[in-house]
Amino acid sequence: MLTPADYAPVQRLYTAHHAWLTGWLSRRVYDRSDAADLSQDTFLRVLSVPHQAEDLREPRAYLATIAKRLLANLYRRRSLEDAWRDALASLPDEQAPSAESQAAILEALNEVDQVLSRLSAKARQAFLMSQIEGYSQEEIALTLNISVRTVQRYLLQGFEECIVLASSEWL
Repeated sequence: MLTPADYAPVQRLYTAHHAWLTGWLSRRVYDRSDAADLSQDTFLRVLSVPHQAEDLREPRAYLATIAKRLLANLYRRRSLEDAWRDALASLPDEQAPSAESQAAILEALNEVDQVLSRLSAKARQAFLMSQIEGYSQEEIALTLNISVRTVQRYLLQGFEECIVLASSEWL
């Protein structure tokens, strides 16, 4: 079990670099509240493994690396939300889901996106080509310049991640 002393390196890191990180993020997102949220999320990640904060040679590089990943997740999530809103805008009003349904669907899309982000880039691309764009396994193999067997392995990985997500919803 961790003691308060175990978190002291994180506290020192936070005190020394929080303002810098928030400013660094502000220049990338152009929204101070997003920058503040991302900065806090970065330090929450650091808190999850406090012993890593002890002997950092390049603390700003360490924080920036974590923040870049969180920033990429933010942009990916917003892109997904924008695509969903565009799809909704193209529906006739009588076919559009209720606001509550829209929120639930958007949350589910974000969860699936988060799960698929654990796959390699090629595995994710193969899975999306299959499930969203309707490509056959052979077409995916040709497009990605990989074997059909590799496509099958990638699809299995994607389905396994989705099953894990679905089973966690039932618990």
